[in-house]
Amino acid sequence: MNPVAAFPNVYFLGIGGIGMSALARWFQANGHRVSGYDKTPTPLTQALAAEGIRVHYDDAVASIPAQVRENRAQTLVVLTPAIPKDHQEWAWLREQGYDIRKRSQVLGLLTAAHRTIAVAGTHGKTTTSSMVAHLLHHAGVNCSAFLGGIAVNLGSNLLLADPAQDNAPVVVEADEYDRSFLTLHPDIAIVTSTDADHLDIYGDQESLVESFRQFVGQIRPGGTLILNHTADQSVAAAVPAGVRVIRYGLSPEQGPELHADHIKAQGHQFRFDLHGPQGTAAGLELAVPGFHNVENMLAACCVAQLEGVGEAALKAAVAAYRGVKRRFEFVLTAGEKVYVDDYAHHPREIEAFLRSLRALYPGKRLRVVFQPHLFSRTRDFAEGFAQSLSLADEVIMLDIYPARELPMPGVTSDLILARITAPKKSLQTKAQVLAAAEVDTDFDVLATVGAGDIDQLVPGLKNILDIRWNGAEA
Repeated sequence: MNPVAAFPNVYFLGIGGIGMSALARWFQANGHRVSGYDKTPTPLTQALAAEGIRVHYDDAVASIPAQVRENRAQTLVVLTPAIPKDHQEWAWLREQGYDIRKRSQVLGLLTAAHRTIAVAGTHGKTTTSSMVAHLLHHAGVNCSAFLGGIAVNLGSNLLLADPAQDNAPVVVEADEYDRSFLTLHPDIAIVTSTDADHLDIYGDQESLVESFRQFVGQIRPGGTLILNHTADQSVAAAVPAGVRVIRYGLSPEQGPELHADHIKAQGHQFRFDLHGPQGTAAGLELAVPGFHNVENMLAACCVAQLEGVGEAALKAAVAAYRGVKRRFEFVLTAGEKVYVDDYAHHPREIEAFLRSLRALYPGKRLRVVFQPHLFSRTRDFAEGFAQSLSLADEVIMLDIYPARELPMPGVTSDLILARITAPKKSLQTKAQVLAAAEVDTDFDVLATVGAGDIDQLVPGLKNILDIRWNGAEA
């Protein structure tokens, strides 16, 4: 049964967000009239429009569709935290008494009646949740999924279960920002990391960890927590009685019962064996590189095993996984030259990404273009960013992408740049990065890294490098 059947109209404030758009697609697929506002057009909003969803980009009450303005009682408004406090449409909808709910509240409502698999963590959750959804779907398990990225295999951030089959599990990315994941009550929860982040919301890491303790405390009776061995282990103590805890990590030396061995990098692939309490799986081949992705896949495989996927089906599903857009995405390869794009925006993510690049391309000259995301995150982790970026031979910094924040006095990209010990470093604009790529050949591996709008550089860089490396238009 549709839990929001009372609302034939659903209006999204911030419809172009990756999580918001997945919800919009769900409502559209389930027969609701869907529309929404976003600040600027993007490929994602254009895709929504092509799917029949009405999207506008001016903050004006008159732009809200008449079906929404004239049917308050039959309209659900879904809000993203990124909408600014002075937003005119939001103010009008509040004044008119519309039912306005955060994205996380709606996600909690939609998953309440389903077996729920929730993936949480300050980094790794998008990739890991996409892996879980892919493994189950590839193995023939009927399931739905709300993802925080575009899964390459699905071509979408939404997977819809066959409605003719009952009790289909739902895979969700459980976001700790603004304590959003506390609307969820999972049967299986993965916690990939509890590293400090979002300190603008939490104040300190202990408050962040406490929110993870509250989250796992909401695991349903008889459920399972799959916990990364590097996460704060006090989280495990917060699970309800009868909830099983499985710890995971790359190697048995680290102590987890779920681990890998015989890990080998082979070209763009990583080959490994899985050992865990649900059984073993030998010779798994992961086409998405990175030691951190092997670790993510361990947790995803454990979920698949818990959901009844056997070794042969698991091995085939792992081999077929193609990743998430902007997560270790190979944009261009030409002989020994390579261009990779990644969404990493936390020091630990960047370190894992760059160490994996070094393992794949030992001895190659690595240039990294990095765009910091948020003033508060730059302020809080400047030293960590500098240490991780110093793994490169050359670092090009862009200005901070502000997202939802206003500028902070004294907080600029120079906070990181000044601490970087790489042999070569600079602060550039996007235009300068493109211009340099036209003439500067002093690198073998290029990586663009960040969670802001650095992806706008990708098509231009790909075209420039394809001409230079291959002598042809992209």
